[in-house]
Amino acid sequence: MIAALAAASLPAASFYEQRLDDPKAVYVNAAGDGIVDDTAAIQQAIDKVQDTSREGVVFLLSGRYRVTNTIYIWPSIRVIGVGATRPVLLLAPNTPGYQDPVNEKLMVFFAGARTTPPRDANPGTFYSALSNVDIEIGDGNPGAIGVRAHYAQHCFLTHMDFRIGSGLAAIHEGGNVAEDVHFFGGRYAIWTRTPSPGWQFTVMDAKFEGQREAAIHEGAAGLTLIRPRFRDVPTAIEIEPGYPEELWMEDGRFEQISGPALIVSLENSARTQINMERVVCGGVPTFALFRESGRKVPGPAPIYNVKTFSHGLHFSDVGATPETRNIFDAAPLNAMPEPAPSDLPDLPARDTWVNVRSLGVKGDGTTDDTAALRAAIATHRTLYFPMGRYVVSDTIALKPDTVLVGLHPSATQIDLLDNTSAFQGVGSPKPLLEAPHGGTNIVTGIGLYTNGINPRAVAAKWMAGPHSMMNDVRFLGGHGTNRADGTRDNPYNNTHSADPDTRRRWDAQYPSLWVTGGGGGTFLDIWTPSTFAQAGMLISNTSTEGRVYGLSSEHHVRNEVQVHNAANWKIYALQTEEERGEGGFALPLEITDSSNITVANLFMYRVISSYQPFPWGVTVARSKNIRFRNLHCWSNSKVSFDDAVFDPVHNVEIRQREFAWLDITGATPPAQAPDPRVHKLAGGFFNISGGATGPAGDFYFVDAHWQRIYRWSATDRGLSIVSDNPVEPVNLAFDRAGNLMVVSYAGNGTVYTLHDGDIALLKPEPVTAHPGARIILPPSAWRLNAEALQKPAVLFVSPDGTTILPAGEDFIHGAVSWGIKSSALIRGFGLAPAIPGQPFYLTEESEVSTWRGTVQPDGSLVDLKPFVDQGGESVATGPDGNVYIAAGEIYVYNPAGKLIDTIRVPERPVQLVFGGKEGRTLFIAARTSLYAVNVGAHTR
Repeated sequence: MIAALAAASLPAASFYEQRLDDPKAVYVNAAGDGIVDDTAAIQQAIDKVQDTSREGVVFLLSGRYRVTNTIYIWPSIRVIGVGATRPVLLLAPNTPGYQDPVNEKLMVFFAGARTTPPRDANPGTFYSALSNVDIEIGDGNPGAIGVRAHYAQHCFLTHMDFRIGSGLAAIHEGGNVAEDVHFFGGRYAIWTRTPSPGWQFTVMDAKFEGQREAAIHEGAAGLTLIRPRFRDVPTAIEIEPGYPEELWMEDGRFEQISGPALIVSLENSARTQINMERVVCGGVPTFALFRESGRKVPGPAPIYNVKTFSHGLHFSDVGATPETRNIFDAAPLNAMPEPAPSDLPDLPARDTWVNVRSLGVKGDGTTDDTAALRAAIATHRTLYFPMGRYVVSDTIALKPDTVLVGLHPSATQIDLLDNTSAFQGVGSPKPLLEAPHGGTNIVTGIGLYTNGINPRAVAAKWMAGPHSMMNDVRFLGGHGTNRADGTRDNPYNNTHSADPDTRRRWDAQYPSLWVTGGGGGTFLDIWTPSTFAQAGMLISNTSTEGRVYGLSSEHHVRNEVQVHNAANWKIYALQTEEERGEGGFALPLEITDSSNITVANLFMYRVISSYQPFPWGVTVARSKNIRFRNLHCWSNSKVSFDDAVFDPVHNVEIRQREFAWLDITGATPPAQAPDPRVHKLAGGFFNISGGATGPAGDFYFVDAHWQRIYRWSATDRGLSIVSDNPVEPVNLAFDRAGNLMVVSYAGNGTVYTLHDGDIALLKPEPVTAHPGARIILPPSAWRLNAEALQKPAVLFVSPDGTTILPAGEDFIHGAVSWGIKSSALIRGFGLAPAIPGQPFYLTEESEVSTWRGTVQPDGSLVDLKPFVDQGGESVATGPDGNVYIAAGEIYVYNPAGKLIDTIRVPERPVQLVFGGKEGRTLFIAARTSLYAVNVGAHTR
């Protein structure tokens, strides 16, 4: 502890030692003496940027700046310290307002909008940052938190020391990237949960010392920790009770950890994915503790190296049967080795940087700067770009040691204008920026924009070597692209089917970032969402070592990231996202003809408005030694990827969307034989679900995209169309008299009955007990609307009075999430009958879990408890008394929660309903086809 305190008292080295000149930047005019209250002066500088350009940089010069209240950093604004010593934001001892540890107060708040009160940062908060500024919390401030950072892409905290002292935490609700950050003291260093966009939090080269309870206290944060160092803390990482986590750590270092270094929660959940490699431990008697079971993983010696620690669902290879496994591969050491060196190269000496404006480069958005930039590169190694838009008309080729430095990749761009002549027509890829073979190039803090009408364009062709780096680079176009005045560009026409300018075609350019020809190096905090590019990143024809950290590749038409004929790459914290307009057929990750590739903490997501099913998240073909560690594949739409991983050569798929471990060795996988019990009844549908069984055992179901209701006859085994009127059917139910009740997406709170083509609307009624009535409930996606299920607001009563359909206020009033109606009656994959007083099962696709509750006579659900750690799109109770769960395949559990059978289906099952003449036919709605299985009675 003495060493930690001594280190905390030393001033940190400044990353930007020289004052940087930028006519568009705002420089804070404050005392900086540690005595005068500088809060208003700092806030005034930040406000000035927001009032004028809406995005940009605020420079804070060396000094100690006393703050007495929260400083708000508005979206797309970066506060950067410059000068011989690193500036410090100081919270003096016993500052009023920071004494309550329950009602904590922030020093710095990253906001999502400048409102009253300021709105929290969110999935649309881009480009905000705090860099090269220390935070110091004086004694007597137990409620103080340094920073709330609930933001999204290209937002970060870098080159910072947090001297937390008696404070609560340094970072609360972190997101995106933190790099070169050191934490001293505090209750916690990082206290966080899932970042606002729902993807990973990447922390590079961090040191944690002297926290009172845990260095990191988190839940479902998607932590990717590279070279973290923990010292003199009770626990390094504590996962909160009731929370899963996708944790990847590489080259970690634990020293003098008195309690368990790691505390794992929800140890039986597939969402809990823990993988660590090369973790050196000294004075760590207990490496891990599993919270629920109390099981401990003891260290084997006073000093030891953990080659591998893994917990979660494991696939030994493609085609293998998964199993939950624990791996602790550790060996004693005689002494602590030196810490692993960083693979992030430092920038050249700051006094060697040359401002491109001094060399005649204009950056005014109209002047062609091609010749001036080429001349600057020819004569100087390191070029600093003040904020501006640097227009070029031909390739900017770097020398082998060229370094380009900007500080804001939206406000500092190198651009092609639309219709640039050198990039027109049909021809080979032509780069906007080119890094040469074997170079040690660095490009940081700059945006690259190929615009929309340059069909031969590649934004960056990267052939530089293993010691090169691209950091904080934005490939502009698509979402989050700002206009020159700082306002957000709209990437869509009114139907989200194309760009507003029809001349700017989606998928009409080569990849944005192309690493090829022996290229490699480090790529950190890259955002590449241009809809005009054929892929966000392509790695091809290289065996040079490459490392990707925190890449966000989104919104492409066909491919997000491709790896072709490549070897020796690590891709960590890759996040992909597909929008409904352009991404219905986009493949997030394609790996072909490659080897020695590690993909860790891969998050793949399809937005809530998606309606187009897509089969795969990842394809791997003709490749070997491909390692996946922590794969998280999900959607809050009804069309998440059907398979997480697919081998198209051998036609083998992995449908589990959550797992901790998969090794693809390259060996021929065993053939996946069809299940003889499963019979295909019909096919050719778009995406079917929402079904229910009629009184005669016939199965009725919905293909919502085509607004059709179908009937499969249990008697003549034929298919017919019941209705194809444009009244947006979603989910079906029957009363005992055979009246078909239809839940519709149209309007608000629409439920109608359908008889011989005639529609009669049902009106909502007050919630009252209906003894003897059958209750109809959505058994899937229940977490979305747990309150509506447990406390319904109204009931829809069937025409014969025998059946009631409870609904919440969200359904009645048409509540939306991101513009999509999100009540359980609509978002669920179907409805199911429930009998009051008897168990009713609900499954949750995103949490991979199934719960059991009891239905009351008024339709409310009570006494909800976990049933099994397996969950998906649908659950049904069979005539045999067993519970059938659709989660990639059909998993059959007895009422005690024991897995007794697995039914393999040719397509991903999305709804299960029992029907047929005797109620023993399990109808399976599976995307494009309808299947059936005959089930016996009471055979457990």
